[in-house]
Amino acid sequence: MLMLQVKAGDMQAFEQLVERNTARIHALVFRFLGDATLAEDLTQEAFLRIFKTARNYQPTAKFSTWLYRIVANLSFNVRRDRKKAMSLSLETIGDDETRRQDLPDPNSNSPCHDLDDHELGEKLAQAVAMLPDNQRIGFILNRYEYKNYDEIAEILDCSTMAVKSLLSRARGNLRLAMMKYLT
Repeated sequence: MLMLQVKAGDMQAFEQLVERNTARIHALVFRFLGDATLAEDLTQEAFLRIFKTARNYQPTAKFSTWLYRIVANLSFNVRRDRKKAMSLSLETIGDDETRRQDLPDPNSNSPCHDLDDHELGEKLAQAVAMLPDNQRIGFILNRYEYKNYDEIAEILDCSTMAVKSLLSRARGNLRLAMMKYLT
């Protein structure tokens, strides 16, 4: 196992580990956060954490599960920090700004407008972005990373039944969000 070689101090093994997993981790973070620069930063941060904690690594689970757990935690932290930074008190939002937010965007497509595959994909990405964090990461791991329920449960540190419920709620939320584009 490559990670055991890293644990023993093999720098070439670490370089291989980074090379093998960078694209996958970058894609996962990008799908979760929607920001390419941030995805790059968090990918590097994940490998930095692996390097720093390599001596303490215990192969109790698959390496990929451990790596996904690190990435999920980093992503959750960023989302939590973003929410804190973006929260504003109601007094700071002026009446003019509130009225502007209520106006429909004249450049947006109506729900009845025929969407091509690219536009539909964009709408799905927006709907995924609106899911609660656990549903979002669970859906991404299942749909894009092809992880099964047991693997997701291990990554999210919950039961398989909780994952099934989580994914069911995520699919239901996505179905509701996409319904107006698919009818």
